Amino acid sequence: MVSVMSLWLPILASAVIVFVASSIIHMLLPYHRSDFKKVPNEDEVMATLRNAGITPGQYMIPCPSNMKEMGSPEFVEKSTKGPVAFMMVGKSGPPNMGKSLALWFVYCIVVGIFAAYIASRAIEPGAHYLSVFRFVGATAFIGYTLAFWQDTIWLNASVTSTLKSTFDGLVYGLLTAGTFGWLWPS
Repeated sequence: MVSVMSLWLPILASAVIVFVASSIIHMLLPYHRSDFKKVPNEDEVMATLRNAGITPGQYMIPCPSNMKEMGSPEFVEKSTKGPVAFMMVGKSGPPNMGKSLALWFVYCIVVGIFAAYIASRAIEPGAHYLSVFRFVGATAFIGYTLAFWQDTIWLNASVTSTLKSTFDGLVYGLLTAGTFGWLWPS
């Protein structure tokens, strides 16, 4: 068995490699540019939301108070008339990319820690590259992708966007697996 602490180098190295790869994917490659649609009459919709006093958080429109209300004719009519929306509202002000990038890097480290833990329980020191690659790759892929599918199932997130993010997660998982295979202790 390998100690998770002895895997600090592949954990950090894979986080850096995934961070750089994700930056390239999102800044240079065009395929995520269509993930979000612009709301028609954006200024009017923003003014309406601002006047409604919406604070940062997650919202659902229409939103029933309880399960019984979901079956009421009024709720069914609102849902049928639409629009049905799931919104995430952030703080007002310019985007804080520094904070988001820092949190993304921490997330990459956390995925690496879980991949390290699972692989360290299953693989001995000096294991063959492909054995390490298989365990770490599967774990990292799960960590980078599966939660997107919940949003597609429950929140009507675009299947196309989810497939693109799943592809990104496959790339991140492969990079993580390759890094661990390369730096696995002998």
